Amino acid sequence: MVVDPPAGAPATPAVTADNGSAVTTEQSPFSGLSEGARKWVDTKGYKSHEDIVSAALSLEQKLGTSVSVPAPDAPKEEWAKFHAKLPEAMRPVESADKIEFKRPEGLPADLPYDDGLATTSKAWMVEAGVSAKQSQLLHDKFAGHMAEMAKAQQVAVAASVEKTHDDLVKDWGPATSEGFKEKLEVANRAMKGLGLVDAYKAKGILLADGSLTDPQIAKAFHAVGEAMFKEDTINGGDARGGDNPFKRGADGKIVSPTAISTLIQSDPERAKRLCREAGEDVNVWFPNNPR
Repeated sequence: MVVDPPAGAPATPAVTADNGSAVTTEQSPFSGLSEGARKWVDTKGYKSHEDIVSAALSLEQKLGTSVSVPAPDAPKEEWAKFHAKLPEAMRPVESADKIEFKRPEGLPADLPYDDGLATTSKAWMVEAGVSAKQSQLLHDKFAGHMAEMAKAQQVAVAASVEKTHDDLVKDWGPATSEGFKEKLEVANRAMKGLGLVDAYKAKGILLADGSLTDPQIAKAFHAVGEAMFKEDTINGGDARGGDNPFKRGADGKIVSPTAISTLIQSDPERAKRLCREAGEDVNVWFPNNPR
């Protein structure tokens, strides 16, 4: 006979035999956290609350010794404290006298290096707040760039001189011919007579050795010179430009050595031109400065 259990009595669970197949799951210590928090814990690899507390303490210690960057408008004193905590190589240069620039290695000796500009730029480095190492790097890069620009300019000038020479040779004949030399001398005389030599050198039109970098200018000054000296006289005398004191008489002798001496002293460039026109050896009459 089966007797019903009293009303309100808890039901007795059925007892089953343990056959070894039952699975027991231990509850996670982070089961009460939100889903996002649990994912973060899993990512960090924490296994217990103790792990989290230890990580927090370690982070706090690191923050206590970290360096915080001041705000851009922070007082100078605050920035000074910040810089003092940095390694010395990273600290901004305090004054221009702390910077010592050197000519960059490998810079060709014939290329310019402006010591004055290098000295002036030291104050700029201090104002920019860069370190000594950064200052030297910027200096080297700038000097190298300027050297490359100067080198390119030299190449361009050399090309201009060569082009001018080739152009004049086409119009005036070979550079070794008397005609070429005469025309070039007339152009140089005109340039000197107009007082343009120094100005043209300053502009790079005329080089230090007298080379022109523009054929049109050379031709223009030859034309000007032809007009300027067409009626010129020897030392203000009555002899016209066509009377060449270097021309020899019928007997093969110089007619007026005095006129030649006067011309050489008053206008040596014209004297050389007339000397060539007369077929005389310029090296004989002008041994110290033959042309």
